[in-house]
Amino acid sequence: MIVETMRWQDGKLFLLDQTKLPDKIEFITCQDYERVILAIKKLEVRGAPALGAAAAFAMVLALRGTVRVEADLSTSFRQAAAKISSARPTAKNLAWSVDLCLKTVSRLQATGFSLSEIEARLEKLALKIYQADVEANKKMGEYGSAILPEKAVILTHCNAGALATCGWGTALGVIRSGFKQGRVQEVFADETRPLLQGARLTAWELVQEQIPVTLICDDMAAWSMKTKGINLVLTGADRIAANGDAANKIGTYGLAVLAKAAHIPFYIAAPGSTFDFNLQDGSRIPIEERAAEEVRCFHGKATAPAEIRVFNPAFDVTPAELITGIITEYGVLRAPYDFAIANLKQQIAKEENLRWKV
Repeated sequence: MIVETMRWQDGKLFLLDQTKLPDKIEFITCQDYERVILAIKKLEVRGAPALGAAAAFAMVLALRGTVRVEADLSTSFRQAAAKISSARPTAKNLAWSVDLCLKTVSRLQATGFSLSEIEARLEKLALKIYQADVEANKKMGEYGSAILPEKAVILTHCNAGALATCGWGTALGVIRSGFKQGRVQEVFADETRPLLQGARLTAWELVQEQIPVTLICDDMAAWSMKTKGINLVLTGADRIAANGDAANKIGTYGLAVLAKAAHIPFYIAAPGSTFDFNLQDGSRIPIEERAAEEVRCFHGKATAPAEIRVFNPAFDVTPAELITGIITEYGVLRAPYDFAIANLKQQIAKEENLRWKV
């Protein structure tokens, strides 16, 4: 059973509250874009592809809530768009989605469409972004399952499953596809501290699918690689630079270093919308730092001294040289990544105007 991450119905966005999982399945009703921004910041909705779709629906709500006359499209609406785009700075899909919506609205406005028609077409675009993510994930599953070893024992980190997307998943989508083909023997899931997305979300998803999974603490990864027959490490990504450096949930870089030391392939699965073609390398990727209380406390209970200093980056950057391959809906990219990603950019550019036209 794959639970819906979000649903657009009757002009409202219903978001699965992922902070309540695995205890409760509850949906949040978003009737304005500010509530979507809050959900993004609170991690009620999370995962780069899911953030891209949520941002598109937030843009529809922003248009509906801020635009009364055409002049508002260049004032109030753009101000709302900037707020949505900055809700989580590392995830490229979020900014990509907002930019696509802004370009679409500008084109429709220049063509002479009425405000009501612009709103209807922007809603159509948001639904396209949602559906395209599901289709991209299925394609990633096909390409990714082909590179899995027989009897794959896979280590993954954070959550890159259906919950992080609009359905199926990126890294977990590859695992789902591989399991259906009989290629996945077992999955090891890092807890993913400090908010335990691996324990609360990935482990839960795999149990629902009856895919064999073992949960480990993050600091057990090296020993598990040595003793548990792990033969592949597979994660998602939140932003990938033009040279192949990839930002993902904090702890991913350490796994890549360990995998290299253990001679285990390290793969990333991410859609084209996660690539930031304008960033030369990973040193330019903005890294979100989150509240100290996420580390000092868990579920409202103190786990450290109240006065202790905390460093809480939400992401780290894995250098391209540690990445064996990047699984996309266009195929599996391999080094040299600057060349492979430049080709990917050209592929995406060729289809962009037709793919997103509404």
